[in-house]
Amino acid sequence: MAEDILATLNEQNAQVEWIDMREIDLPFCDGDKCYSHPNVQMMKEKISNAKAILCASPVYNYDINSVLKNVVELTGKAWQHKTVGLVCAAGGKGSYMSPMSFLNSLMLDFRCSLIPRFVYTTKHSFTDGRISDDDLTQRLKEIADSLLRASE
Repeated sequence: MAEDILATLNEQNAQVEWIDMREIDLPFCDGDKCYSHPNVQMMKEKISNAKAILCASPVYNYDINSVLKNVVELTGKAWQHKTVGLVCAAGGKGSYMSPMSFLNSLMLDFRCSLIPRFVYTTKHSFTDGRISDDDLTQRLKEIADSLLRASE
């Protein structure tokens, strides 16, 4: 889903920086020495310099995954007053409201402006690892457009 949004943003000549957390080694937040890690400093700078941020996360145990939560914990105030959008995928339809605690935290703790509709989908929107749901494709384009408008 994130790759589809990236393609949409690139088609619109948006200035985008892709960050794949699978490629960045971050320490777990320990409330102490973790903050001096060079990759934490790099992530803080990237988030601070962003006009808008789109987060993509699987839903795990009725919440966004620990990687994204750890990024927020490590970078904290860098999120202050950012525009944030979210796309997430889960195993079933029952946890569609699970990202709300994460979004509320961004809104209340860091005064983020949230894209009003996040994209939530399930495994049924994919075939052989590719998006096969036209409705999902449309919703991804809509959140890309919303992110662009909000960041202007």
